[in-house]
Amino acid sequence: MSLQVNLPKMKIIRQKFDIPDKIDPLREIEKEWAEIKNKMFLPAGSTVAVAVGSRGIANLPLVVKAIVEKLKDKGYKPFIIPAMGSHGGAIAEGQINILRARGITEESVGAPIRASMDVERIGEVDGIPLFLSRLAHEADGIVLINRIKPHTNFIGPTESGLLKMLAIGMGNQMGAEHYHRLAVVRDYYTIISTAGRELLKRCPVLFGVGLVENQLHETAVLKLIAPEDLERVEANLLKKARALLPTLPLDEIDLLIVDEMGKDISGEGIDPNVVGRDVCECGVRRQLPKITRIFVRDLTEGSEGSGLGVGQADFTTWRLVEKIDFEVTAINCITCCCPESGRIPLTFPNDREALAAAMKTVRPCSLEDIRMVYIKNTMELEYLLVSAGCLPILKQRVNLEISEDDYLLEFDTEGNLLSPFINARIQTPWKFTPKNH
Repeated sequence: MSLQVNLPKMKIIRQKFDIPDKIDPLREIEKEWAEIKNKMFLPAGSTVAVAVGSRGIANLPLVVKAIVEKLKDKGYKPFIIPAMGSHGGAIAEGQINILRARGITEESVGAPIRASMDVERIGEVDGIPLFLSRLAHEADGIVLINRIKPHTNFIGPTESGLLKMLAIGMGNQMGAEHYHRLAVVRDYYTIISTAGRELLKRCPVLFGVGLVENQLHETAVLKLIAPEDLERVEANLLKKARALLPTLPLDEIDLLIVDEMGKDISGEGIDPNVVGRDVCECGVRRQLPKITRIFVRDLTEGSEGSGLGVGQADFTTWRLVEKIDFEVTAINCITCCCPESGRIPLTFPNDREALAAAMKTVRPCSLEDIRMVYIKNTMELEYLLVSAGCLPILKQRVNLEISEDDYLLEFDTEGNLLSPFINARIQTPWKFTPKNH
């Protein structure tokens, strides 16, 4: 199939977020440690499992190393365990490799890395079985380190954070798979919060490290939280995180172009909180934004071959599909009980043909009034490109700037877009007309 396409002129817009200042994580840990250290009563020589997840978290190696040092100062013997469910192909070596890719090694954090997919059943609550990593179960104490943010598949007072890490991340593949299957017939939030709350009672959790990032993905909040305060404090941190979540500036879009997707960007590859889509049968149904078609161009290296979330797109390229590790993706999709997330969209040899097909499947419109938006990914939304059809709405918005000059999307000799983001062309000094009055 050989398709040609004419693309609308675009404008670069800059969203002006109310961005809290980034913090110095080491200074915050020092301050928080003064409050938490006297609440731990393990004897010197006790082993402590420090649970670390698989997401791309700002300053993660720095934070983990500082926590390890504080635990050693107390006379404890800390070691790192992956707390990431089925990620890394649901094998220990794969999870160690993910930690390494995140900068977490024995050399970088000063503690050994131990990984095992073995779990212990430690009872149940309200018909919900409780699973815990064998390594964590055998340790004298547990420390949780995770970012607090809105979840992709459920909504509640606590979502993606410390309670979920304890319930699903530290349940390894067995726990993650069971809870996701249970979510087909029971409320996801109730499962996670109930299991997490009970595990807090039954496990020797010393404290949690809750991190919140601003819109530039800088550490904005860091709290060391005692187990008895964890649920309450995490709920408050989630409110802050939700207010800082970057979003698209339009409620209705005909065609969204996404440069890249990946598990290092969102648990679902493409964040449903941003695009308003959740293809999972037991996922959240969001009213806005309404996006008719999504074209995703590529898969990040940090996704480690996982194509989880590609099912949210309508169109993609051979380039992306060839990077998918289908065994890893199948494990992820089955574990989270969402085979829909791994469905491959219509796939084309290059961007030109994919865009031509996509534009034939939106409402009847011209190049002047089509609402086309182009983003790098669903995590980086300060700069984006919009077509002229978006401007009547955007010109009414405050806190954004619109470039005075037009931006023309161009293809290389292979028919692929010259990305304004990946090729750093967005760094060109564009003139913006302020829209904040």
